[in-house]
Amino acid sequence: MSSAKFLRLVIIFYIILFFAYLFGPLIVMSITAFNSAEFPRLSPWDCFSTEWFGVLVNDARIMGGFKNSLIIGIAVVFVSVPIGLAGALMLGQLSNRVRPVFYTLTISTILVPGVVLGISTLIFWDRMGMMFNAGYESFFYDGIVLTIIGQSTFISAYTMLVFISRLQRFDPVLEEAALDLGATNIQTFRKILLPFLKPAIGSAAVLAFLASFENYNTTVFTIVTESTLTTVLASKVRYGINPSISALAVIIIGLTLTVAFIHEVLKRKERAREIALKKEGQAAKVNSEPYKVSKKLFHNPVPVMVLLIFVAGLGTAWKARGYNVQQCKIEAFAEKRKIQEELSKKRFSEMKKKLEDQKAASASANTSRVKKAAPGTDHYGSIFAPTNLEGQVESDEKKMETPETPKNQYQNIFAPTNLEGQVESKKQKNGTPEITKKQYQSIFAPSNLEGQVESQE
Repeated sequence: MSSAKFLRLVIIFYIILFFAYLFGPLIVMSITAFNSAEFPRLSPWDCFSTEWFGVLVNDARIMGGFKNSLIIGIAVVFVSVPIGLAGALMLGQLSNRVRPVFYTLTISTILVPGVVLGISTLIFWDRMGMMFNAGYESFFYDGIVLTIIGQSTFISAYTMLVFISRLQRFDPVLEEAALDLGATNIQTFRKILLPFLKPAIGSAAVLAFLASFENYNTTVFTIVTESTLTTVLASKVRYGINPSISALAVIIIGLTLTVAFIHEVLKRKERAREIALKKEGQAAKVNSEPYKVSKKLFHNPVPVMVLLIFVAGLGTAWKARGYNVQQCKIEAFAEKRKIQEELSKKRFSEMKKKLEDQKAASASANTSRVKKAAPGTDHYGSIFAPTNLEGQVESDEKKMETPETPKNQYQNIFAPTNLEGQVESKKQKNGTPEITKKQYQSIFAPSNLEGQVESQE
């Protein structure tokens, strides 16, 4: 394989990967709009249904937000396009020293976060309303008006960039020639410059509308008590969504592709007209051969994609002529119930098997314990076995019946008999007279005391 062929394959793979990454989520979301499931999902597929489009139409919040978004978007177009055109024309009239400063100031709103723009717009117009003593029912506190003003602050910069890129291709000689021929500035603008800027005006209008329609950061602060489509969708995503959101995505994608297709057609016609004007005598030929212009359209992937979607829609509608959604839902519900029952049976059998295994394990453990409890097999020789305890009780009873004379350490030296014998032996050894068993012989008896008192007297 040559290096050129390998490079071509790598480029093709990269292009496929790029478009899959870019359009893959949109395609998946569009498909989920036709699934009858309660939650947007591609798998498992229940039934083909268009009921979510009806749910979308009957949703009052979404329809109200969609209406407000259309009003705000159209108003932003009428405000931003003239401001952007004026800024682009003024930039062309400034000197080279002042032009960079003006350009930086005008596009600085693009660099400012939308949250800052929304809060600053709300605070500024609130102070203006307080200055004029306006009530809360005035336009100073109207959410739609504030949103139009807040969005126009940065969308006007977008439109100005579109006009600047278009004016860079404008030949000022045409304008100077018209002025030399006696035309006024207004006539020159209306007859020469404005027709040249028609494609840029269309592009700027589409860009302004789309930027306003999808804006959230600025709108969430300026809309006040009202709501737009983006704020409604944000709240639905936060608290739970259904496939009606996917149905809305399908509608928006379809409108976007349609507008892109129309824009591409007009752009190519304008390019063909410019080429015809440069060549003398070619204008009539170009007008008489529109097929060549339309043929070149298919070199762009956008028209091809629109055509494929249109064909797919027609094929789906043709196939779904005799399709019954309710019958499909009943069959899908029965299939889900069957699968659920099978899962329940499987779980019950698994639990039953687990309990049986536990019982078998406990029985084997008890058997091993009984075997270990045999005499002389455990660590203590089964001294606490019932048979051993009975034998020990019997031996203890026998010992209690025939007690043995205790042989303590001192050999019963304190027994009374031993003491008497020891006293007599001591008397004999010492040669002392023999005394009675009682050492004091009742010397404290009353009779003895009386005799002792008489002798003392």
